[in-house]
Amino acid sequence: MLDLDFGPDLLAYSNDLTDGEKEVLAKVRTVLNEKVKPVINQHWENATFPYEEFAEVVNTGIMSDSKLYEGRDGTYSQLYNVFLYYELARVDASIATYYTVHVGLYRTALKIGGSQEQIERFEVPARTLGLQGCFGLTEPDSGSDIAGGMSTTAEKVGDQWVINGEKRWIGGADTADEMIIFARDKADQQVKCFVVPGKAKGVSVENIWGKVSLRPVQNGHITLKDVHIDDDRRLVNINSFKDVNKILQRTRADVAHIATGIQAGALEAALNYVKERKQFGRPVASFQIIQDKISKMAANLTSSLALSVQLAKQQDEHGIYSNEESSLVKMNNALRMRETVALAREIVGGNGITLDTDVARFFADAEAIYTYEGSHEINSLIVGRGLTDISAFV
Repeated sequence: MLDLDFGPDLLAYSNDLTDGEKEVLAKVRTVLNEKVKPVINQHWENATFPYEEFAEVVNTGIMSDSKLYEGRDGTYSQLYNVFLYYELARVDASIATYYTVHVGLYRTALKIGGSQEQIERFEVPARTLGLQGCFGLTEPDSGSDIAGGMSTTAEKVGDQWVINGEKRWIGGADTADEMIIFARDKADQQVKCFVVPGKAKGVSVENIWGKVSLRPVQNGHITLKDVHIDDDRRLVNINSFKDVNKILQRTRADVAHIATGIQAGALEAALNYVKERKQFGRPVASFQIIQDKISKMAANLTSSLALSVQLAKQQDEHGIYSNEESSLVKMNNALRMRETVALAREIVGGNGITLDTDVARFFADAEAIYTYEGSHEINSLIVGRGLTDISAFV
């Protein structure tokens, strides 16, 4: 069995990975440590994304290495997916977020919603970044209530569709070759999905500045004005918001996994600091209150990883993808993450508000992870609805 240290995986959940999966993840970690980690703080400070370094991460074969597909039906395992996000977010949440936009959202929308021809045309090239995609669902006036509040429209005119509206907080929008855009069909008022060229006439993107979280990720405000696209760019298997939910069931789990990686990164950064920092003539790590906080962080991480791994097993072994399960894990892991990064910030003290220890970056980025792919409150209501059979949404 290939031995690969997954850091603070205290109950060794990573032991269930195959040797092939571990080999790929080992290559990913090497590139992250050697290429991304040395430059990420400067990119965070400058609000720029390390595209070249990210391409090197993708080139390790994280989506395309044949070892990931041995004995499988063309998809890699969800357990591998857990630890891939763990590795990415352990170094930086923006890298993990950019990846989940391109892979978790863009590619999943195509795999669930597209015909075989559409998958071959739009999804296959994305596996090696030959094509970069984004996912346009949320709008300026509708986030949590997007199911009923979507105002972007699509109208069938001959053999084309005409799309009008706005999308906001769309990661990677300014550099996307293709955009997944959801719009309400004027004919039947149902939500449909379209693959819109990023440079199509009538499409404009304005980046959102002044962010205090996930600064390297370029979030865009997309405006679509009389955008004409051919009918073969409508994803044929998405015909209502129920179909959109099938995408969110899977991608919400990805964000739960990102929350585990952020905790691992924050824990490692805090440990490195307290072992070296001396106060009152001895290492800070020797004080009881510090060890208590470190232990709480480790418990939060371990329990979060346990839920992510169990969710992955449900998906791999039984094909179970449900809103309630994904929401439960995202809700819990994001909440535990928020506490973990706060403890890391406390442990590092005043130095925890600078980028020097990495803790400040994890602390700030956790706020975005806590909110996107369903806020804490929305996910709790999804779980509550599943348990009571009564919807508390208004």
